[in-house]
Amino acid sequence: MKSRKIIYWSASVLFSVWMLANAYAYLTSDEAKQLCHHFGFPDYFRIELAVAKIIGVMVLLLPMIKGRWKERSYAGFTITMISGFIAHLASGDSLQSASSAIVALAILITSYINYSNLKNSKQ
Repeated sequence: MKSRKIIYWSASVLFSVWMLANAYAYLTSDEAKQLCHHFGFPDYFRIELAVAKIIGVMVLLLPMIKGRWKERSYAGFTITMISGFIAHLASGDSLQSASSAIVALAILITSYINYSNLKNSKQ
């Protein structure tokens, strides 16, 4: 049980730091702005995505938020990571460029599996 908690928190914090850094870049970086244009996204979507990532990270990390809210956050991030992977490939980027979304998804899945197992062991 203790190792499961360590894995859960490690994966959750790693994923959350990644998403917060990404959200910060979306809000401040010209390179991130150009990337969103490269994908064909309107500029307001970049802002929405950054705000949604910040909110999603708060839901994942705050222990007082439980149940459906966490599940919805995991689902939202899963859709975001898959969509990011597709956006890279559809805009002509290499598989290597797109792979970061899959790595982030793998970390998210690790967090979710351990969250789910910890939640079920408490019941």
